[in-house]
Amino acid sequence: MSTDLGKRKFIKQLLIGGGGTVIGAAAVKNLLLSELNAAHNDPSAAAAELGKFAREAKYYEPNKHGIGAVKCVLCPHGCDVDDGERGRCRTRQAHHGRLYTMAYGNACSAYVDPIEKKPLNHFLPGTNILSIATGGCNLRCPNCQNWEISQSRPEDVARYDLPPQKVIALSRVKQVPSIAYTYSDPLAYYEYAYDTAALAHEQGIKNVLVTAGYYNQEPLRDISRYIDAVHVDLKSFSDYFYKEVPHARLKPVLDTIVTLKSLGVWVELIHLTIPTLSDDLKEIKDMCKWVVNAVGDDTPVHFSRFHPAHKMLQLPPTSADTLVNAHDTALAAGLHYVYIGNILLDKGQHTYCPSCKQPVIERRGYTVTANRLQGGHCPCGNKIAGVWQ
Repeated sequence: MSTDLGKRKFIKQLLIGGGGTVIGAAAVKNLLLSELNAAHNDPSAAAAELGKFAREAKYYEPNKHGIGAVKCVLCPHGCDVDDGERGRCRTRQAHHGRLYTMAYGNACSAYVDPIEKKPLNHFLPGTNILSIATGGCNLRCPNCQNWEISQSRPEDVARYDLPPQKVIALSRVKQVPSIAYTYSDPLAYYEYAYDTAALAHEQGIKNVLVTAGYYNQEPLRDISRYIDAVHVDLKSFSDYFYKEVPHARLKPVLDTIVTLKSLGVWVELIHLTIPTLSDDLKEIKDMCKWVVNAVGDDTPVHFSRFHPAHKMLQLPPTSADTLVNAHDTALAAGLHYVYIGNILLDKGQHTYCPSCKQPVIERRGYTVTANRLQGGHCPCGNKIAGVWQ
């Protein structure tokens, strides 16, 4: 028994290091258990030709128009993919009439973050979450903060051999109650996120998607069976913005939000407030009214400060006044829980009870400094919307 405890302590020391730091290759190597490696083997000869991180994709069909070998139906882009080529997300490759994901178990990031960093303010506040990602994304946002991985193929970024079983084992060692699929959009590594989330759900670990929400309905409903919370990036309330900036459309994102809410998944929205592009107060007002009417006034909305990044370096950071005005506009539109992020201000940090107007959770940055909730209720007795345990 003492030998087993010694091994566990050794592995734990290697893995923990420090909260919020990348888990190094040496640490991951020490988690390589023989049964996990056996479970990671894929008998498919075709997948083997593409490499150990390839798996057959879940959502595709034969191309009906002769444009490509297969048609991906995971997201609204509906990419026609020729044999040997990849779709817009850079992760899905056609091979001999089948579509394969090249992003299965090859995590490029593995961090332990505070849940407030996702940001989620009404989901297990004050806890940590294991965050994983691979390279790739189905959008082309010129302002992406994580463009080094989101705009790369999985094999072109640093990666670790971290299949679903190891993610679960790692979450146990790190003693976190939940796993986030984040940084790049988890849609790009859908099969990896799906299998990990299913295994985590089976073992009582909660799952969080941090996503732009650009899904088709069937795959969204499929993975949502295992998802407890979703942070959706509602980039704008303008279809023109979606077409010109991330090269997508607004309606599928709105449909994602409504579907998630109807399935009982906890949803929080974030709106990156970009100067001159997504900071119009009338548009923000319309967006917030839509949220109230479509998914309810208890849906938290976060207004996030823009910082110049990637291909959008010509614009200034969002001013504090703009964020405060957006915050106040959202409250006036009827939303109960409105936050400001990516900047430390006095306003927009705390959770207030909609009934007595007193703070029930206080924060400074990503740190919870006070939590007065009692079984999910304000001391005044009013229920505060969220997932608290």
